[in-house]
Formats: sequence, structure tokens, C-alpha cells
Amino acid sequence: MTATTTDPRRELLRNTNFRWLTGGGLLSMLGDQFTLLALPWLVLGLSHDPLVLGTVLALGSLPRAVFILVGGALVDRHSPRTVLLLTRCINFVLLGALAALTAGGGITLPAVYALTLAIGLATAFSYPASSALLPQAVPAALLQPANGVLMSARQIVMLLGPVLAGLLVTSGNDPALGRNGLAGAFGFDALSFAVSAWTLSRVRTLPRPERPPQAVLEAIAESLRACWQDRELRAMFLYFAAIAFFVGGPIQVALPVLAAERLPGGAAALGVMLAVHGLGLLAGMAVSGLKPRWRLSTLGGTVLLIDSIAGVVFLAFGHVHAAWQGALLLLPLGALAGFVQVAVYSWLQKRIAPQMLGRSMALFMFIVMGLAPLASAAAGAALRVLDVTQLFTAAALCLLAVVAVGVLLTPIRGIRYAEA
Repeated sequence: MTATTTDPRRELLRNTNFRWLTGGGLLSMLGDQFTLLALPWLVLGLSHDPLVLGTVLALGSLPRAVFILVGGALVDRHSPRTVLLLTRCINFVLLGALAALTAGGGITLPAVYALTLAIGLATAFSYPASSALLPQAVPAALLQPANGVLMSARQIVMLLGPVLAGLLVTSGNDPALGRNGLAGAFGFDALSFAVSAWTLSRVRTLPRPERPPQAVLEAIAESLRACWQDRELRAMFLYFAAIAFFVGGPIQVALPVLAAERLPGGAAALGVMLAVHGLGLLAGMAVSGLKPRWRLSTLGGTVLLIDSIAGVVFLAFGHVHAAWQGALLLLPLGALAGFVQVAVYSWLQKRIAPQMLGRSMALFMFIVMGLAPLASAAAGAALRVLDVTQLFTAAALCLLAVVAVGVLLTPIRGIRYAEA
């Protein structure tokens, strides 16, 4: 009996590769949450300067944006499993060194800068490797359920991980840095990479055809040409770039301003709204993975409908005056976003040729991640001349305009689901 005629959940649980990937991957994601919380605490304890914290965090994200296309090219040349295994081993060493220096009291800001830069560089290779690995490890018919389960589990980790990390960090007994707790957080992340490297070594992927050696820049150019020449893929990339710009800025910048200016509770109200949005994402991802047939006749029609609803929700956001009102809007917005993320991600993994998957997924991530700071900067600049209501209204109208362009001038509405 094939995977298409059985319950996908049972098929996933019976798939040995998926079990190894899920177990190690989730542990590694949990460890990342510990470092994301502990690193700012460490930097502020050493410097007491928010500017230093900002430069450390920027130093961690900069190489990811700069080298992610190079990472995608190396993934396609050497296999995603090999690249991901190597990055996990490197991260184990780097975080182990950070834990040891912190525990011994020898940690300095130059060491933090160097280790953060190296960790950020490793993620430029691990991101495209992990996105290209799943299609080589599970049957094509199980790809969307697998993505749904993995993304849902990742969302759970992102909700619970900071709480657990906070408990560990505050358990430290050093009055200045909570050194034991910080070292424990970095040490846990290092251990998570070691365990996930071992679980990854148990994964067996499909054999890869031999390919002639190719220069990295030439390989990147090849993937750019291939994505541009594929009319539907080009339309989807450009469409999501526009959607990410008009959604990301208001969520990241205007939402905190709204909470500070209008909502009783301020930061607490913002926390409630973001938590509800996270729960919505979790629900949407779970439904998309477990009920892949809940959709319109085409993937493009589903995407356009969901983004139209998101535009209407944004119109209402400028008139929010209580945290419960914002949460009521963010819950379905998160659910719709989670649902479409799983579907589109699975479509890309099936649509793109296997020998080009690492580079093409890296390009998609580069577009989305590269636009995030630009969207935030644009929203911040807009708030100097617009109030929050006007900004959300403008973003909603732009979002609806992007959907209209997608319907009238692109092939998006005719894009079908890539069936196994």
C-alpha cells in the first residue's frame, strides 16, 4: 500500500528517516532558543551597552544573509546531509567553547564577537541544507505532512524554549552574569548539536547522480537563471517578496508602537498578542500538515485568498484599543500564515529540480530574510509621518494591491499543487 492511500500520520511515524530528523532537529531547535536568550544576557552583563548588544546580534545575522547563496551552492555540490552534519559538528565546538569560557570566567567581548560571527556563518550553510534534506529523506507523498509536523513542532519549541531557557539562566549564582546559568544554556545548546549530529548520521538519503565540478559563483548564477526562466516560480518568488515587505514591517515595528501608545498594559499587551499569533501559526501549520486536502483547487488560489483575508485584517488593526481585540485579529492571521507557509514550502521542494534545490531554497530564504530589515526600516520611517492607524491602513491597501496584481498580471492563481 502506498503513502497516498494511507493515513499520512501513520506513514510518517513508520518512516525511520523522519523519526531521526525530527528527534535531532527539535532538540537542536530547543538548544538554539537557549542561546538566543543567553547571548544578549551575557553581552549586557559584559558591556551594559545596548549598542554593543545590537552590533553582536547584527554580526550574527550578517554572514547568514551574505553567504546563504554560497551555502546553497555547496549543498547542491556535496549533498545537504553532508553539509548539515558538518555545520552541526562545528556549532558543537563553537558553543562548547562559549560555554567553557563563560563557566571559567574568561569570556571577553572580542571572544563573543568572534564566536557569534562563526556561529552566524555556520547557519548560512545549515539553513539551505536542512530545507533541501527533507525531500531526499521522505517520500514525496509525505512531504507536506512532514513539513507540517516539523514546522508545528518548531513553533511549539519557540513558544516553550525561552521559558525553559529563562529558568536555567536565572538559576546561575554569579551576581553579575548569572555565569553558571549562562554557561549551562550554552552547554545545553552545544550538547543538542552533538546529539542532533548523531541522529542525522542515522538518516539515509536517496543516491545523488554525479555532477561535474562547478565554481560557486557559476552555480549561483545557474540557479538564478533557472528560477527566473520558470515563469510560475519567478512569479511566486516576487509575490512573496512583496507580501513579506508589507506584512513584516507593520508586525515588527507598528505592532509594538500600537501597544505602547494605545493598549493598557503596554509590553504585557504586546506579549499576549505575540503569543496568540504564535499559537495561530502553530494551529495553521498543524492543519496544513495533517489535512493537506483542505484547500482550494489550486495552490495559487489558496495563497491569493488567504492574503486577501490578511489585507482585510490589517485594515481593522489600526482601530484596535485593547489587547483582546488585537489577539482576536492575530489568531486567524497567524493560522492563515502558518497554513500557507507549509503548503508553499512543500510546493517549492517538489517543484524545484533536486540538483538545484539547495541554491533555490537559499534564494527564497535570502529574499525573505533580506527584506525583513528593509521592511522594518521602511515602517519606522513611515511612522514619522503617519500614525499607527494610517500605517496599518496603507499596508493593508498595498497588500490588497499586491494580491490584485497577482490575480490579474501573473500566473499565480493557476499554480497547482505539486502532487507526488
